[in-house]
Amino acid sequence: MKPRVLLSWSSGKDSAWALHDLRRRGDVEVVGLVTTLNEAFGRVAMHGVRAELVQAQADAAGLPLWPVPLPWPCSNDEYETRMRALVEKARAEGVTAFAFGDLFLADIRAYREQQLAGTGITPLFPIWGTAPDTPALARTMIGAGFRATLTCVDPKRLSPAFAGREFDSALLADLPADVDPCGENGEFHTFCHSGPIFDRAIPVRVGDVVERDGFCFADLLPKEARS
Repeated sequence: MKPRVLLSWSSGKDSAWALHDLRRRGDVEVVGLVTTLNEAFGRVAMHGVRAELVQAQADAAGLPLWPVPLPWPCSNDEYETRMRALVEKARAEGVTAFAFGDLFLADIRAYREQQLAGTGITPLFPIWGTAPDTPALARTMIGAGFRATLTCVDPKRLSPAFAGREFDSALLADLPADVDPCGENGEFHTFCHSGPIFDRAIPVRVGDVVERDGFCFADLLPKEARS
């Protein structure tokens, strides 16, 4: 019997690529997608993506969504309390590992390992590499058929004009040299709406672009919806 694994799901391309990698390897069974949701706004924490679109991703991936509602504002203590409750639920359901789509930030990896230490849940980092790997990784994602839209941009690192753009070869060519092609340093975040992990695309359109809490967010809506 394969180990049962949960995957941390931000709704972005790196999470999607991690799911793709885990399924290709075939040595574990991904049994759910864990997403932190802002209770006040019904959106993915940091990415700003509507909860209904994340549910559509989970449905298209054929996996249950494990939402973790977070208050707004949310202290680190409260975040860790709610994540501990998730881990306890996971253990009760036979989950033995928790996978993350982190690419190369050592402090983030160390934090995740610390939080899972002694819980009986093993942290996995299936797409872990180094900063020099990300230009090729970004091109590989696009070449494999993954399609994503930039939903959040840090204007201190990247022009707000990038909010709402597609993550494609043209975008990679336009990125400043000091911006990581995968946005791993927080320059931008994405919503993955198509790719080989899904049995159908999630059609979206870009609504309003707003600045909030020092970030620029492009509001993605289901394509048939009206803003």
